[in-house]
Amino acid sequence: MAFSEKYTGPPPDCGRCPRLVAFRCENQAKFPGCFNGAVPAFGALDAPFLVVGLAPGLKGANCSGRPFTGDYAGDLLYPSLIKTGFAMGEYAARPDDGMVLTGARITNAVRCVPPQNKPIGAEMAECLPFLTAEIKAMPNLKAVLALGGIAHKQTVKLLGGRQVDYKFGHGHMHELGGLRLFDSYHCSRYNVNTGRLTDQMFEAVLQDIRAYLDKA
Repeated sequence: MAFSEKYTGPPPDCGRCPRLVAFRCENQAKFPGCFNGAVPAFGALDAPFLVVGLAPGLKGANCSGRPFTGDYAGDLLYPSLIKTGFAMGEYAARPDDGMVLTGARITNAVRCVPPQNKPIGAEMAECLPFLTAEIKAMPNLKAVLALGGIAHKQTVKLLGGRQVDYKFGHGHMHELGGLRLFDSYHCSRYNVNTGRLTDQMFEAVLQDIRAYLDKA
């Protein structure tokens, strides 16, 4: 994928998806103190590692304005990133907690919070150009971590792969588009509470990414 120096994410008031715009308006009335917009990525564009999530959580990133900040998923993601050297500081579930990413960037396949946390196909298609442009604007990118099946499918699609050739599975690794794509179950409350994903399982994937980048 050719590198492009320019990258502009969606504006907070992005109007591409009517259903998401309507939901945003509802949330602005219910939660006037929250961000309530298309959530920007977190971390530098020159990072070699990109985490791709599903979409902002209603009471997490949609409220805080920073990916995975303020919801359960962040309670697993950020301490694990700190432990594996991809972040520094202390995660306090606030965008002003002073935590910084080191060699990592975090984004979402869909930038606006969807009802029931379930984006539809048309919304994923509308947001895909932003993720494509973001990856093109990362000159040092070597590794991508897809959190869940939707993030995996969107990443495979933008990199030009066929889904049948790159199956999602926790701990899977794929060589695609000059990058290495790593898969993990999403660090959601449901996955953790049901035992589908443990802290150790998630950290093991991050350790694999760390080892890969250290050798690259």
